[in-house]
Amino acid sequence: MQRTGGSVSKRLRMRKRTGDHDSKEQKTDRNKTRVSSSAQPRPSPHLLWWFKRGLLAVCVIYVSVTFMMPLFPDIIKHLVYSHRVRVPFFVDHSQPADLSLNHTMNMYLTSEQGISLGVWHTVPESQWKEAQGKDLEWYQDSLRAGNPIIIYLHGNGGTRAASHRVGVINLLSAMDYHVLALDYRGFGDSTGEPTEVGITTDTLYLHQWVKARCGSSLVVLWGHSLGTGVATNTAVKLMEHGIVVDGVIIEGAYTNIRQKVAHDPFGWFYWKFPGFEYFFLDTMAENNIIFRNDENLKRMRSPLLILHAEDDHLVPIHIAQQLYEIAQSAQNSENRVKMVPFARSLGYLHNGLYKDPHLPNIIGEFVHSLPP
Repeated sequence: MQRTGGSVSKRLRMRKRTGDHDSKEQKTDRNKTRVSSSAQPRPSPHLLWWFKRGLLAVCVIYVSVTFMMPLFPDIIKHLVYSHRVRVPFFVDHSQPADLSLNHTMNMYLTSEQGISLGVWHTVPESQWKEAQGKDLEWYQDSLRAGNPIIIYLHGNGGTRAASHRVGVINLLSAMDYHVLALDYRGFGDSTGEPTEVGITTDTLYLHQWVKARCGSSLVVLWGHSLGTGVATNTAVKLMEHGIVVDGVIIEGAYTNIRQKVAHDPFGWFYWKFPGFEYFFLDTMAENNIIFRNDENLKRMRSPLLILHAEDDHLVPIHIAQQLYEIAQSAQNSENRVKMVPFARSLGYLHNGLYKDPHLPNIIGEFVHSLPP
């Protein structure tokens, strides 16, 4: 009995030691966990300070820009026209041959006192060899040969040397058309500051300059993006003087500048801001930045072709459909108003329609349908 009791007592003492040992191991594990947790890197207080200050600065700028719009309308002007963004950089606009436009003459026209406009005149590709070494007089005389003439009116930002604009020039030249591409006042190497009235005046002057030298050749206005508003403004102004433009092509068009800004990436960033309409859109109207394509199309009587990509990320395709319905209703004719959408799968977005292999046929069919 004593032996049995001694064995039990011994086993109890062993369990206690084992328990003590296990307890020590558990404590050691917990201590290791604490050490491991405390060893994890924590954000530096200095880094957090900079992060908070940076976030505060972004918020201040976000709010400040909104309230500065009515006080400094020049900000709106720069946002709408982006004329200070003179891309591509380091381009000599007086040397279009540097961009492989070696059948192009650079010239400067004076639309108003103190306003000098940089303009490229590209002759039809069939006259490429003959154009080598020729002077401005030869280029002007070539306008009378009977080939259709396109006045190309680009969108905001950049200059006439932008790659997609050069792409359009090459496309039209290859179709045996003359192309006159200008930089509005304040853009590229043109002098002055842009306003809606001013750049419309520039286009009116160029149209008048071409018509005075082209004989009976067709003259078509082609506007892209912001240039669509310039094209329709010009067509309506000419109508007020009894002149109907031979034809108008609008690519990536919007209803009016309010709608365009609302869909612009910058505008999208702000459009939910309380007072967006007052601070942004009303300020533009007060500074006569309107570009009413929708209202202009109600008055225009020129044949119209609307080109638009279904995946246009700046101006949704339904806007072009609205303009088509407005123009068709105004002119009451399916033959004088046409719209050609380009499938989303083609990936042309806002600037890439010139890449479409079917575009020459679309343009050619429209131009050939114009009355002489």
